Amino acid sequence: MIYTAHYDSPAGRILLAAKDGALAGLWIEHQKYFLGSVKEEQKEQENHPVLVQAKTWLDRYFAGEKPEITELKLSPAGSEFRQAVWEILCQIPYGQVTTYGEISRKIALKSGRKQMSAQAVGGAVSHNPISIIIPCHRVVGSNGSLTGYAGGIDKKIQLLTHEGADMEGLFIPKKSTAK
Repeated sequence: MIYTAHYDSPAGRILLAAKDGALAGLWIEHQKYFLGSVKEEQKEQENHPVLVQAKTWLDRYFAGEKPEITELKLSPAGSEFRQAVWEILCQIPYGQVTTYGEISRKIALKSGRKQMSAQAVGGAVSHNPISIIIPCHRVVGSNGSLTGYAGGIDKKIQLLTHEGADMEGLFIPKKSTAK
């Protein structure tokens, strides 16, 4: 059973999900991969302890505090590779950004490989089921492009600005008009 609750944030309405005593999901309404691979039965339970704790964490975050990710018990569902990528995301400090390439180098080093595909890392980042708390919005392209946020580029910019990130050199890529 998945327990859910809603949270109204400055970034939009959020759906929170708890399973087995841990936070299993946080999706901004209408984002890509909304509810991801959740197949279990869902039950709305606004007062579920895990969800109340997540709401309090989000209240603090949106009030300008920097709550620790470790304050919450997280249980994002995903492959071993995705879990490794999400673990690296949790190490990116507030207001800082890293690149898909840098994460791929860390994954390669950790797994004893010469290299790892930045595109594979991008896939794992985009399927992060606990956005904002596992800060996938802090990942940018190697050239500073603000790409690949399932919640939308506008939300990525909003979250980075909220955290006080240096936006100098970051840009929204122009859409290709080539046919």
